[in-house]
Amino acid sequence: MRRRVAAGVGFAALLFLLVQLGALALVPTFYESGYQTVEDPSDPTNSLVYIVAILVATAAMLAAFKYDLDWVVRAFVVVAAASISWYVFSVLLPPVAAIGASIALAALLVVHPEWYVLDAAGVVMGAGAAGLFGISFGLLPAILLLSVLAVYDAISVYGTEHMLDLASGVMDLKLPVVLVVPTTLSYSLRETDAGETVAESKRDGGDDETSAADADTDASVADGGGEQSEDAAADEDDVRDAFFIGLGDAVMPTVMIASAAFFLPADLTPSLGVAWLPALTLPALTAMIGTFAGLFVLLWMVLKGRAHAGLPLLNGGAIGGYLVGALVSGVPILTAIGL
Repeated sequence: MRRRVAAGVGFAALLFLLVQLGALALVPTFYESGYQTVEDPSDPTNSLVYIVAILVATAAMLAAFKYDLDWVVRAFVVVAAASISWYVFSVLLPPVAAIGASIALAALLVVHPEWYVLDAAGVVMGAGAAGLFGISFGLLPAILLLSVLAVYDAISVYGTEHMLDLASGVMDLKLPVVLVVPTTLSYSLRETDAGETVAESKRDGGDDETSAADADTDASVADGGGEQSEDAAADEDDVRDAFFIGLGDAVMPTVMIASAAFFLPADLTPSLGVAWLPALTLPALTAMIGTFAGLFVLLWMVLKGRAHAGLPLLNGGAIGGYLVGALVSGVPILTAIGL
């Protein structure tokens, strides 16, 4: 595998891992702090409410882009980033410091929206959101939520393609709704028309090497100390400078991981004994492994040169991995699916 591609895949995996570990670390603290957002986490209608909210938000954002109200979307996402990050900072810092940190993060997104700022904000937001949903969606609601969103993601990318329109508009604003995975240290998101590459992917339909994961900047090959053949150098030149993964692709499967860690009976699925991560159980771990299996397949597909729906693979991997871990732990199947 080409070095820059391998580095990009490794960095993407690291971002997913940070979101997952962060959510697992926050789960018990969020619950103790009273951050559970619903009265009955086992009620499957909670998933329906959230899905409707996603559809409404998607329609509203598409309308905002159509009528040149980009500032509304920017303001909404920045406020959401500050709000979610406050939940995270509030359990780590004193109240005043938590408020200051969340405001600073939001301000940094406005004044310096470089890729590392978006990734850092995305990890904080992703861990916080997954932790909150993890303690608020029981096992059955979590499985229903991930299953429906996987189908919706496939339809919106391969069918109606409105998700590509949404991604193009949001990426023009350079907001933390995507994780940016550079393959070269010289890459700058601020100097890249990332939204246009998504639009090109939709127009081209994957017939050439331009995709939603491409960036417009030119790549340069860094000599690693030994000689490279002309073919190897050409291969490195063809590697895209960055690719993009929706933040929701990291959050949604992590909801299953957090829900598994929180809602399964402790006598059947005890902690694996990681001192700094007491919420980690075997079903949570196998859900993580399943997510990474889906992620690597997704990246393999994306690197071929076309935008792809992430949630069918990622959510499917998380649910499948979770069920394997639950059954191996001796959890009855009805209990595992929340019945």
